[in-house]
Amino acid sequence: MKPLTILGIESSCDETSASVMENRQVLSNVIANQDIHIKYGGVVPELASRAHQSNIVPVVHETLTRANRKMEDLDAIAYTIGPGLVGALMVGSSFAKGLSIGLNLPLVEVHHMKAHVLSHLIVDSAQKNPEFPFLCLTVSGGHTQIVVVESPLNQKIIGSTRDDAAGEAFDKSAKILGLPYPGGPLIDKYAKEGDPFKFKFTEPDIEGLDFSFSGLKTNVLYFVRDQVKLNPDFVSIELPHLCASIQHTIVSILINKIKKAMDETGIKRIAIAGGVSANSGLRRALMDLQKDDCEVFIPKFEYCTDNAAMIAIYGHYEFLEANFGSLESIPKARFSF
Repeated sequence: MKPLTILGIESSCDETSASVMENRQVLSNVIANQDIHIKYGGVVPELASRAHQSNIVPVVHETLTRANRKMEDLDAIAYTIGPGLVGALMVGSSFAKGLSIGLNLPLVEVHHMKAHVLSHLIVDSAQKNPEFPFLCLTVSGGHTQIVVVESPLNQKIIGSTRDDAAGEAFDKSAKILGLPYPGGPLIDKYAKEGDPFKFKFTEPDIEGLDFSFSGLKTNVLYFVRDQVKLNPDFVSIELPHLCASIQHTIVSILINKIKKAMDETGIKRIAIAGGVSANSGLRRALMDLQKDDCEVFIPKFEYCTDNAAMIAIYGHYEFLEANFGSLESIPKARFSF
């Protein structure tokens, strides 16, 4: 039987990515980052759209080359329809639709956050696939969610952030400390050299399984401001300890909620997804949960940040159900789960 070959296209924010997948196995996964945003301290939507326009053709060409496949080998085109930056999404959407028309192939519309969850179903010798049901803690720059995953296409949010996302808390805290964008990975880097208990920051008491990180961000802002008034060199002197303490607080908030979700659902299989799942402190804390008789699933680093392999794996399951998209569909900045 001919393998099911999916081309995945991801362009929701500032990574242009394409991937070729056959029967849940990744043959290639190419990601082009956009360094142009660094000097602005965050993603500039218009610049992101222009970079996607420049990147998408060579990225798709490169992923087909690495996979040793031709356009004629494809069975479907899966692309991110949302959520994300509308201009960025339009580039991937328009390209996918053009390919669909030119090759007479079906389109598959993919929800970006659901695709993050399904990165755990990629067949890869370096990672174990969880059995259903499992809980997925999805943490990124724009989202923080706890999802119950009953099957590939049956996912339900049971907890989400009420304000800032965990990744946003990392990046905004890093900006307060004077670190360049993206600051989250730098906090992780410096935290390795610091004492996570040196400074105490706010852990909000939010009922249920929802999150809140705005109070922590404000707490860090005022604390650093007051300390710098007393000693202008405070941040440079205490940087590793500040980073370690901020990271410890964010991770503690996340872990406490996932523990509560385990107690409420009785599900002992825990997965993480999204860009923040690359954070070493979060990974260590999750691995420690295995002492509580639960299974933990952590994705490969290349499947943590935005990438097209996760789009392709979601497209794989949608294709099997014949859930095809339309040329009339438009990208969605906000997309209900």
